[in-house]
Amino acid sequence: MRFVTHIECTRCGHAHDPTRVATVCGTCGQMLAVRYDLGQVAAHVRRDQLSARVPGMYRFRELLPLLPDEEPVTLGEGGTPLLPLPRLAAHFGLRHLWAKDEGQNPTGTFKARGLSMAITRARSLGTRGVMIPSAGNAGGAAAVYAARAGLRAAVVVPRETPAAAVAEALIAGARVFTIEGSIATAGQVVSGSAAALGWFDLSTLKEPYRLEGKKTIGLELAEQLEWTTPDLLIYPTGGGTGLLGIAKAYEELRAMGWLQRPLPRFVAVQAEGCAPVVRAWLEKAATTTPWEHPVTSAAGLRVPAPFAGRQILEVLRATSGGAIAVSEAAIADAQRLLARLEGVWVAPEAAAAVSALGVLKDRRDLSSDLRIVLIVTGTGIKYVPPALPSPLALPRSDDAAVATICRALRE
Repeated sequence: MRFVTHIECTRCGHAHDPTRVATVCGTCGQMLAVRYDLGQVAAHVRRDQLSARVPGMYRFRELLPLLPDEEPVTLGEGGTPLLPLPRLAAHFGLRHLWAKDEGQNPTGTFKARGLSMAITRARSLGTRGVMIPSAGNAGGAAAVYAARAGLRAAVVVPRETPAAAVAEALIAGARVFTIEGSIATAGQVVSGSAAALGWFDLSTLKEPYRLEGKKTIGLELAEQLEWTTPDLLIYPTGGGTGLLGIAKAYEELRAMGWLQRPLPRFVAVQAEGCAPVVRAWLEKAATTTPWEHPVTSAAGLRVPAPFAGRQILEVLRATSGGAIAVSEAAIADAQRLLARLEGVWVAPEAAAAVSALGVLKDRRDLSSDLRIVLIVTGTGIKYVPPALPSPLALPRSDDAAVATICRALRE
């Protein structure tokens, strides 16, 4: 790994060997992050050279923990569009609003980025197999990339996990186990099982590589906004890997001189039925505490005890951001609103970010000239469709069918 210097604990700063399997810090038990010689990266590659490279997240390989000439385990993830949302912007009285549409990744969510990078490292480190607790989409992505790498995979999910995510893991050949409880319950079982089997534990932020994959969202955003940052970045927050990854990307680009503007205000959005980050934010706590009885239709937000709660809150405070909880009804309304106005069908987690705009508007915390990016974490196709009007059945006769269509569309 040419530009990697070490792996560092984000709490105590203890350095770890980047050539060995890294999980949490052996000194204080906190999350780890890959560190780079950013001066050497800046000397080796110019930002204007990136456009000539093959599209996808590995265009930024100097800022990723790849071995020299290593071919990553990839399905073409990354390179997702930054969609302008003019009609939704007008609805909220805004002029500059974009969605980073992660639903266009190979597995339909941003989880593809993190699992591509983590599985690449797991393969390079010679792991026997990978294991992951998941609320849904991460498990499916882990299974798909493990299959791509020729590795065995096991996924543990809560019983109410969306069927599409379970099917994705099963069809890719993973062993899937369901458990009563939340992703926190699944995580406890994975921790013991992975240790007993000698498999690699891919639990959220209990290894440093998924963070590096998610970081590429921020690298792409900087490039897509012509090496500037938005004023406000709204992120639907479960485990928070993407939020921390984007912040890490911006800090690294600033250190390299590729970005001059400060980081955006980060706003973490959670569901009212599972909002440990929001509660800690409002209580001005140093870290999160477990949320009892988490309930939300947005499976990716059903994370009662984010491992990196302390680090998430630090980013929110450092950027003068905030944390917002939204209702199930607001999530459903926002999902329909975005589809009707912009033609983008998103998963409930992503719809939560849209509904946060309404909360900010009601608080008078939105000015029309703000440059705002919503992180759309996944496509709505990954979920069973919401309750919708039934399609209108047409009569057999062509003339009668035409008459029925015309009558319906004139109403």
